[in-house]
Amino acid sequence: MNLAAQDVRHNLGRFALTAVGIGLLLMIVLGMSGIYRGMIDDALIVVDGIDADLWVVQHGTRGPFAEISRVPASLEDRIRAVPGVQRARSFVSHSVQRDHRGRPLRMTVHGLSWPEDQGQWTKLVTGRPLAQAHYEMIADVSLGLALGEQVRLGKDLYTVVGLTRGMVSSGGDGIAFFTVTDALAVQFDVSGESIRLERAARFARALGQDLGQAQPAMAERGKGLSTGIPALGPPQVSAVTVTVKPGNDPQAVADLVGAWPDVSVHTRDAQEQLLVRGMIDKARRQIGLFRVLLVVISTIIMALILYTLTLDKIHDIAMLKLMGARNRMIIGLILQQALLLGAIGFGIAWLLGGWVFPRFPRRVLITPGDLWALALVVVMISVLASLVGIWKAARVEPNKVLS
Repeated sequence: MNLAAQDVRHNLGRFALTAVGIGLLLMIVLGMSGIYRGMIDDALIVVDGIDADLWVVQHGTRGPFAEISRVPASLEDRIRAVPGVQRARSFVSHSVQRDHRGRPLRMTVHGLSWPEDQGQWTKLVTGRPLAQAHYEMIADVSLGLALGEQVRLGKDLYTVVGLTRGMVSSGGDGIAFFTVTDALAVQFDVSGESIRLERAARFARALGQDLGQAQPAMAERGKGLSTGIPALGPPQVSAVTVTVKPGNDPQAVADLVGAWPDVSVHTRDAQEQLLVRGMIDKARRQIGLFRVLLVVISTIIMALILYTLTLDKIHDIAMLKLMGARNRMIIGLILQQALLLGAIGFGIAWLLGGWVFPRFPRRVLITPGDLWALALVVVMISVLASLVGIWKAARVEPNKVLS
């Protein structure tokens, strides 16, 4: 007859409620680990998908994901002329929020260098990649858009031609892929009145200078399209991605391009480290602190329950000692209860988490390593929690049965 099982059966209600509470706490611990891993995977999903060897960004900045970066679109042609470069592509990244179907629609816009990059590498679950240079987009299912649906961004309508799953930014916003030209059009869209006022201001500035007064035709030209004024360049892109030819050293190419005074160059590994250590480092530390607190709370709760159960059976423990039972058997009784409590809590956390985590607004990525780590933690806190009850049981004298 197993004494631990008999005692659990005798205090089934209290034991079951404690196991459920421990299971919920452990589920939160497991969920926090999954949220952190999901944040890392979300942060790196675009970098891994584009699979570029180098990222060329604005001088002194950390790249298009960590902060704002602006480089001229002509940089793509300059980089193509560098020895050892196989391919150079423009890249645009920014976030927008618009009203769509009566609700706010927030997305992270990524511009792909079409037609070289049509988005084949994205995690398409339905639809197709981009097939034309304008007015098409690939959206993540988390944005709630349907295949074939049209979304107004700025002055244009964009049709959803493909849907991806699991492609969100490190901030949790769904990613929408456009061509670079369309992404820039969305980013720098201004109202018609703003354009009219800017043209009038350019005309007034031209007339305020001697050159504009001497050549009125030049001042009139300032009232036209920005693309028709040589002094005004095209919109700038966020970065240029570089693929190095096979057999060439990416670091050598990075050193060559990095010598230019107007840009900074980051390797793929450096870009990933910037994302992991920069953008989500504080979240990692905060999640880690909450995990430690929850583990401590779980240990304290288990210790209190086991101590209470030990107090309830002080008379029984004294009787067992009077009958000749060794302390080893008493210790085994309490330790078995603690391990059983932890095992049931772990099972509840695993089963309930598998149902709850997919419904979280952020992706929760649970790996087998996380489950094994949590199981080890459960064993440790079970043993630690049993020490208080063991200490109390060891101090019980056999003559206690007479009192």
